[in-house]
Amino acid sequence: MKKVTEQSSNYSNLDKMSTRELLENMNQEDKTVPYAVEKCIPQIEKLVDGIVERMRMGGRLFYLGAGTSGRLGILDASEIPPTYGAPFDLVIGLIAGGDTAIRKAVEAAEDSWEGGWNDMQPWKVGKNDVVVGIAASGTTPYVIGAVKEARKRGILTACITCNPDSPLAAEVDIPIAAVVGPEFVTGSTRMKSGTAQKLVLNMISTSSMIRLGHVKGNKMVDMQLTNAKLVDRGTKMIMDESGITDYEYAKSLLLEHGSVRKAVDFYLANK
Repeated sequence: MKKVTEQSSNYSNLDKMSTRELLENMNQEDKTVPYAVEKCIPQIEKLVDGIVERMRMGGRLFYLGAGTSGRLGILDASEIPPTYGAPFDLVIGLIAGGDTAIRKAVEAAEDSWEGGWNDMQPWKVGKNDVVVGIAASGTTPYVIGAVKEARKRGILTACITCNPDSPLAAEVDIPIAAVVGPEFVTGSTRMKSGTAQKLVLNMISTSSMIRLGHVKGNKMVDMQLTNAKLVDRGTKMIMDESGITDYEYAKSLLLEHGSVRKAVDFYLANK
């Protein structure tokens, strides 16, 4: 398989470039990423619809990856509870090598064909769940083995990769391939490929949470109140939604009821 992600950079003599040249050329390459992602929207749509359908039946979303891909999945999963007030185990990110690999590379962990599926076992994965494998190369054994086993058991599977016609894509129900071309630094897939994966993950989780009712209008009405900034944001949301003009009163409602949604519902029901 010829990997686009491993092709030589379109730029030569990077070590001879000035700082400005490096930055401008990287930025030029980054501009191409959204267009590659745009071509994937029909597949992303299928995946989001599948996720929403299964989550309404109690299912969960699993991300599996190695290295940068695994870290991006964990990042996306970890932001769902504070942003949308969803349970911590609704979206689950797993990385080859376990939590240690989030900060430090774990040698050869991604080469295990059984590792991904084994890491999922404590979660008792079932047919209402969705498994998304993330691998820029589309060849990572840890990811391929997991989605292959999941699909065999009737679980909806998808992948996010940056190579066309990859082995990973062949093993899933919904392949998403954002082909961004050669990296600025040859083979450094944390760059354009990582950006593409992050964009796709944003689209998947955000669209799913909106469809599941965690956004009203354009507001995160179920966000967790974990710091002063979010309490202030929530207070202003309540003022916008309810017509309350007293900041301190809106803030007291928020702190009493614990979420923008509950505070607004209480206020409107008792006006």
